[in-house]
Amino acid sequence: MPLAVAPVAVIPAQNLMILLLQLGLLLGLATVLGRLAVRLGLPALLGELSAGILIGPSLLANIAPDFSAWLLPTDPARFHMIDAVGQLGVLLLVGLTGMHLDLGFIRRQGRTAAWISGMGLIIPLVLGVGIGFLAPVEMIAEGVDHTVFALFLGVALCVSAIPVIAKVLMEMRLLHRDIGQLILSSAVVDDVVGWLLLSVVSALATAGARTGQAALTAIALLAALVLVAILLGRRVVARVLRAADRGGSATTIAAVTIMILLSAAATQSMGFEAILGAFVCGALVGSAPDLKVARLAPLQTLVAAVLAPIFFATAGLRMDLTELAKPPVLVAGIVVLTVAIAAKFAGAYLGARIARRTKWEALALGAGLNSRGVIEVIIAMVGLRLGVLTTASYTVIVLVAVVTSMMAPPLLRYAAARIAPTEDESVREEFFDTLQGSDRELVTTAKEA
Repeated sequence: MPLAVAPVAVIPAQNLMILLLQLGLLLGLATVLGRLAVRLGLPALLGELSAGILIGPSLLANIAPDFSAWLLPTDPARFHMIDAVGQLGVLLLVGLTGMHLDLGFIRRQGRTAAWISGMGLIIPLVLGVGIGFLAPVEMIAEGVDHTVFALFLGVALCVSAIPVIAKVLMEMRLLHRDIGQLILSSAVVDDVVGWLLLSVVSALATAGARTGQAALTAIALLAALVLVAILLGRRVVARVLRAADRGGSATTIAAVTIMILLSAAATQSMGFEAILGAFVCGALVGSAPDLKVARLAPLQTLVAAVLAPIFFATAGLRMDLTELAKPPVLVAGIVVLTVAIAAKFAGAYLGARIARRTKWEALALGAGLNSRGVIEVIIAMVGLRLGVLTTASYTVIVLVAVVTSMMAPPLLRYAAARIAPTEDESVREEFFDTLQGSDRELVTTAKEA
C-alpha cells in the first residue's frame, strides 16, 4: 500500500501578512506617485518605478535598515512572491498591448519597420560594444572576458521596452495612431532580435564553443514559433473565443487570460522571454473575427490600475541608486547614458528618414524607441546572474532604463502633435476606446443589466 503524501504546508500567517502589507504599500505608493508623474507630464510608470526605489535599497534600507529588513526580507522564496504578482501584471499588460496591434498595418509598413528597427539596433549595438571595450575594470566582473562584457553592454543598449512603450502609448492615446503602431511594431522587432542576441552572449559567458549551436537553436525555435502562430494559433484562438462567447464577459476574460499565460509559458520553455508569448497571443486575439472587445474592458481596467503598477514598483525594488555616489560609476553612467540616447535616437531617426517618413514621424520614432524601461532591467539582472556584470555596471544599465523612459513622453507628445492623422486611425481609435472602456459606460451597462 503506497504511503500517503503529506499535504504541502500553507503559507505561514506572518509571511502572508507581510506579503499583503508589501503589495498594499507598493500599490498605494505606485498609484499616488504615478498620478503625480502624470500631473507633471511624465509617464505614470516613472512614479510607479519610484515607489519601489523609495522602499528599496536606494532609500529605505539606508534610512531604516531594520525596518527594511523586516518589510522586504532578502530570503528569495519570500521575495519571489512579490515578483510573481508583478510578472502576472506585465504578462497581461503585454498581452492586452498585442490586441491593439494592427497586423495589416504592419504588413503594409514592413519595409519601413525593417529600416527603423534595423538601424535602431545596429548603431547602438556597435557603439555599445565599443564603449564596453573601453570600460574600466571596475565595471567588469572578475574572471569575465572583456569581449563578453562588451557584447553584453551592446545588447543592453540596443533593446526597446515593449511594456514601457505600450503603457506610454496607452496613456498618451497614441496606440490607434499610425505612428503608435509603427513604434510598437519596431519595438517588437527590436525585442525579438535583442533576445536572440542575449542568448548568444549568454552562451559565450557560460558555454563558450557552443555559442554557434545556441544561436542556431534559438533562430530555429523562433521560426517555429512564428509558423505555429500563423498556421495553427489563429484557428485555436478563434475557436476558443467563439466557445467562450457563449458564457458572457467573465468567460471571455478568463479564456483570454488563460491563453496569454499558456503562450507565455510556451515561449519561456523555448528559451525566450515569457512576454514574447504573451504579446504574440495578444496579437492573435486582437485579430480574431469573433472578438467582442467591450467584454475585455474590466480586464483592461484591472491590469492598468492594479497589476501593472505593482510590476513597475517591484522593478524599482531591484535598483540601488547609491552606487552612483562612486565617482567611477557616475562617470561611466554619464558616458553610457549619453551614447545610449544618441545612438538609439540616431538609428531610429535615420532608419525612418531612409524609409521616407517625415521629420516629425522620425522624431517620434526616435523618442518612442529610446524607452528601455524594465526590459533593460531584466537584461541587467541576467547579467548579474551570469556573473558578467558587477553591481556598478548593473546600476549604470538601470540608470539608462529609467532616464530614457522619462525622456520619451515629452518628446513623443511634441512630435505626435505635429503629425496629421489618417482615415484608418479613426477606426483603430474606436477599437481602442471600446477596449479601454470608461467608468460611465461600465456603470450604464450594469444598470441596464
